[in-house]
Amino acid sequence: MKTTLTDKTPTTKSLTQGLEMFIQVLIVASLVAFSVETLPDLSTTSKLWLERFEQFSILVFVIEYLTRLWFAKNRRAFVFSFFGLVDLFAILPFFLATTIDLRSARALRLLRVFRILKLARYNAAVHRFHVALMLAKEEIILFMILTSIVLYLAAVGIYHFEHKAQPEQFKSVFHSIWWAITTLTTVGYGDVYPITTGGRMFTFLVLFAGLGIVSVPAGLVSAALLRARSMEADEKSGNEMPK
Repeated sequence: MKTTLTDKTPTTKSLTQGLEMFIQVLIVASLVAFSVETLPDLSTTSKLWLERFEQFSILVFVIEYLTRLWFAKNRRAFVFSFFGLVDLFAILPFFLATTIDLRSARALRLLRVFRILKLARYNAAVHRFHVALMLAKEEIILFMILTSIVLYLAAVGIYHFEHKAQPEQFKSVFHSIWWAITTLTTVGYGDVYPITTGGRMFTFLVLFAGLGIVSVPAGLVSAALLRARSMEADEKSGNEMPK
């Protein structure tokens, strides 16, 4: 009988888990190395070792990407899938930096932070969260639209109350959007705040709306996570049923 990659023998399963663990460790290590590169006054030896580690991690990520591409049932779908694009963005900046002026390519190296998204491929909890987001996609989109409307109305309202009293802080509705964002999210940096009675009363109402903006997404995602967990449990129980 021909053995395939999909055979779930104990040896194959252990090897797969070991490789996945190795990739996870390498992703985290590459992110740490990327952060270390930003430290000032690094010695030449340290820079050399960091460069060699970058080359090694890129080699591993390229092999992983090409392997997944080779064994993909639909290669085009894999390339343009979420994880396919994440894998590509994780290695692409390294090769672009070798063909483009390094002064402009330094910005491309920031794309290496996309490697942290690769961790989602190996984490069942993150996968469940992704499924939950897909289940609550319509509700989240509707909520974002309503939030944008409330944000705009808050900016218009505070501009109406505070423009004459604070023309420098509230020059226009666009300048007032910053206040609306910090207030609706209940962050309240305190760099811009109302001083008129009408502005303060309006802020009181906006704060109540902000409490809902903060709590509603959590409720949507929590409910979706429960649905995702239930679907996962039903799928497992269905697979375990005798045929």
